[in-house]
Order: sequence, then C-alpha cells, then structure tokens
Amino acid sequence: MHARAVAATTTALLGTATLLAPTPDARAGDVGEQPRIVAHRGASAYAPENTLPAIDEAARLGFSWVENDVQRTKDGVLVVIHDDSLKRTTNVEKVFPGRAPWKVKDFTAAEIARLDAGSWFGPGYAGTHVPTLKQYMSRVESNHEKLLLEIKNPELYPGIEHQTLGLLGNEGWLDRPHLGRLIVQSFSADSLRIVHDLKPGLTTGFLGTPPPRDLYRYARFTDLINPSYGTISGSYVATVHAFHGPHGRRLGVYTWTVNDAATAWTVTRYGVDGVITNKPDVVWAALTGY
Repeated sequence: MHARAVAATTTALLGTATLLAPTPDARAGDVGEQPRIVAHRGASAYAPENTLPAIDEAARLGFSWVENDVQRTKDGVLVVIHDDSLKRTTNVEKVFPGRAPWKVKDFTAAEIARLDAGSWFGPGYAGTHVPTLKQYMSRVESNHEKLLLEIKNPELYPGIEHQTLGLLGNEGWLDRPHLGRLIVQSFSADSLRIVHDLKPGLTTGFLGTPPPRDLYRYARFTDLINPSYGTISGSYVATVHAFHGPHGRRLGVYTWTVNDAATAWTVTRYGVDGVITNKPDVVWAALTGY
C-alpha cells in the first residue's frame, strides 16, 4: 500500500475556484490528487458503527476504504466493536442486567450474538448484530471494499496479533492481491511491531502523534503515522514525510476523525495522505466541490 503524496497538488487545487470532475476511482479515495478517504467504522454517521450495514452504506455512497476495530470474546472469537464494553452500542444492560461493566472479554461469542447493536442508532436498524471478524471480512470481500483494521486494546487480549493475522490468512486476505487492500493499525507500538515481524509485507499504521525526535524508531515497523487532526500541522506532516518506512516508502499520514468541510480543507492543506471520517460524502464534497 502506497501512501500518496498530495502536498504540491493540494496547493495548486486550493488556488483554483473550480475543481475537475471526479473519477469513480477518485471517489473511492484511490488517486493522488486527493487524500484517500476512509469511512470510519464504516459510514458511521449514517448507520450503526462497526456493523455490516455501516460498511454496506459506505459502499452505497461509493467509498471503498472502511475502518474497523477488532477485539476478542471470552471464548476467543474476534469481533468488530470499538469500546471494550458492550454498554454503549448494544442492549447488553437489558439482556444481561447483572453483569456490569459488560466488558467484551467477559462475554462469549454466542452471548454477544444475542445482542441488538442497531436500535441505539435508530429503529430501522433494530436487530443488527455485532459482527464477528470473519463475518465482517466476508462482507468486505463481497462489497469489493478495502480495510483499515485496528487491533483495539491489545493489552487486554494477549496474542490477538497472531490470531488476527491467522484469521486474515484463512480468509485469503494475506495473499499478494489482498495486501494492497489491507492496512493494520493500532495505538500500541508493541502490537504493531508484532504484526510487522509476523507479516513484514503488510502495511501498518501507528495511531498517535509521536514527537519528531522519535519518528525514526517508528519508521522501523510502521508505514503510516495516523494522528488526530487536532494534533498536527503542515510542518508535522512534512516532518513525517521526510522519513521512509520499513518498505522503503515515504511515511504517510492518515488523520482522524474529520467530519466537516473546513477541517477537511485544513488537513488537505497540510498534505495528509488519508482522511478518516464518519461522513465520507461530506469530506468528498468539500474537497471536490461535488
């Protein structure tokens, strides 16, 4: 996976009043003129986050890149959910009232499969489930989508890196064609080192804003530095771009979570390579005028 260089092109675009009409590939976030657009937890402004309807909605809107979060159940099944607790995005309090604080790691996959993970978002999504990673990968494949996969809270799940890569391999996602459609990221540098050591050809991203003096260390095992948009500047992005990662490519920057036009323009002006957003259509319209 190649992190795109956009700074020079963005400068030119910002100086024009009218942008060229987008191509279908550009809408998918796969051309150099714009940062890559990644649907955060799927199109999570429009469907319940980290569910199959959310990635279906991203595909319906025309965006190929989606992001998710992976954790593990009590009986060792990988599931797609952001919080380490089931409370916010499911009806777990109603179904299992006596089991606070309702941590993902304290429930079996069968128990989690009983939960409604959609009604909190809207009545039209009642009955939506927390997907297993296997189910999620099947839907990503059938939608012809690409995945930015976050290993969430790896300190809670020893060995989750091996297990995640094992499942991805079993699903065919570690062959050469799929490696161009997959990035693994984490807030844990130790977790990313493990992923890189296990599968050196895989593109990885570190979630955070390491100080410039430490970037050379990260460049040994990660291809991307993925910070919150409020923590970066144009000079920081340029500093990251001055380093080359483990595959000999310039380090890229994917920033999160950008949901409005003004911020989309700001980070594009900084020269970021990717924008992670709950509202991919809003970011796309802001950057293209469509």
